[in-house]
Amino acid sequence: MTYDIMLVRIPADSTLHEAVDRLDAVFDPDADLPLLRLTDAQRAAWDRILDRVSGEIGAVESAEYLYSLTFETVGPPGRVQFDYCGDTAGVEVAYRHSGAGASAVMELAYRIAEEESGLTGYDFEVDQPVRTGDPARAAARLSAVPGWARHHLS
Repeated sequence: MTYDIMLVRIPADSTLHEAVDRLDAVFDPDADLPLLRLTDAQRAAWDRILDRVSGEIGAVESAEYLYSLTFETVGPPGRVQFDYCGDTAGVEVAYRHSGAGASAVMELAYRIAEEESGLTGYDFEVDQPVRTGDPARAAARLSAVPGWARHHLS
């Protein structure tokens, strides 16, 4: 289970929630995922994302799959995965961080979410946009889950 942040390209005549609703309406869980077909601009955005994250944060492991491009951070502040499909992307953070570790990893997740991709991010976990949202609020939510699990499941 992961803490997820969604990113989507929003048409000029639309809101984020309308764009997400359109994606949900055409999603068929029984159909094969569409093959990744990036435009030159989308491929260039991916290259900028990798360059920037590698330069500012450190090593990443990246891979290209039939349906998406992905990278995972390697080293501090912890694992963050970014999956990119051109017009959509997602950031996943494992629910294992707490306290200062949660703050560091959510600062990272919020920073990489929108920069360079041209996509708009939304954190549905705490119901706030990434661009103007508070990473500390997200970190508090991320921290609460391992604490709850230790208290109730051990």
